[in-house]
Amino acid sequence: MTINSIEVDVLCVGHASYDLIYSVPHHPHEDEKMVADSFLSCGGGPAANAAVMVARLGLKAAFVGYLGHDLYGEMHLQELIDHSVNVDKIVRETSPTPLSMVLVKPGGKRALINYKGETKALSEAAVDFFAIKPKVILFDGHEPHISMPLARLAKAQGIPTLLDAGSVHEGTLALMDKVDYLVCSEKFALQLHKDTETALSQLAEISPNVVITLGDKGLIWQQRSTRGILPAYPVDVVDTTGAGDAFHGAFAAAVALEMSWDEILRYASVAGALCCTKVGARLGLPSSQEHWAFFKRDK
Repeated sequence: MTINSIEVDVLCVGHASYDLIYSVPHHPHEDEKMVADSFLSCGGGPAANAAVMVARLGLKAAFVGYLGHDLYGEMHLQELIDHSVNVDKIVRETSPTPLSMVLVKPGGKRALINYKGETKALSEAAVDFFAIKPKVILFDGHEPHISMPLARLAKAQGIPTLLDAGSVHEGTLALMDKVDYLVCSEKFALQLHKDTETALSQLAEISPNVVITLGDKGLIWQQRSTRGILPAYPVDVVDTTGAGDAFHGAFAAAVALEMSWDEILRYASVAGALCCTKVGARLGLPSSQEHWAFFKRDK
């Protein structure tokens, strides 16, 4: 029997949720009832959003993770299909699709509550990656059992790997020294070390390419003994939800496109900045036209 291979630019492995997004005038006080200014709902999750970002940039993306056989799982699956993301290896079972409630406050700051219920991380044998042929693999650490053997396989085959390290947990700790590009948040860095400069130096000892994103302060990076900074692009911030997902997806896409290091950082930063100009992570991901126009303008 012939097995058709799935050739993609970026394979994104990790978390998928469904987001319920409320724009609120302020953070709720204790025992307060309030009315939202607006409401949106869409698919979410770091790796799932990154896959959509890759597809919106005009590259071939695939997502591997879990979605339940429920209403939210069906809606999210259809969204991924509508964005031309390959969904052949998504695992569907009876446990619920994780949900996230996002409160977006004036100025773009947000609060997020995630609910997974009894949904557990996929087992190592849950996904057969044999037929998938990616140029780059992005992990978010939320599916550690399937990610670790895949990271080892990628290393053996010379496939570049990237970790979206949003916070310290089992998956990010296990993968942080297994990837070619360790792209982490300020939160992740400060959970490990007292300041970001120290974190950058320490993380550069375990990964050849380290980036720490600092929100509106831009980013810092180190490649072996060379380090640098890149300021954030000035934009009118509406909602910061998903900015990191956009950054990581565009970063992986730039690696797949074999861009220079400077171009990779700017390409990713443009995506993160543009995502902040709209409400919602998935809904804020820029189109290839928006992204390319901004990226060319910065050259």
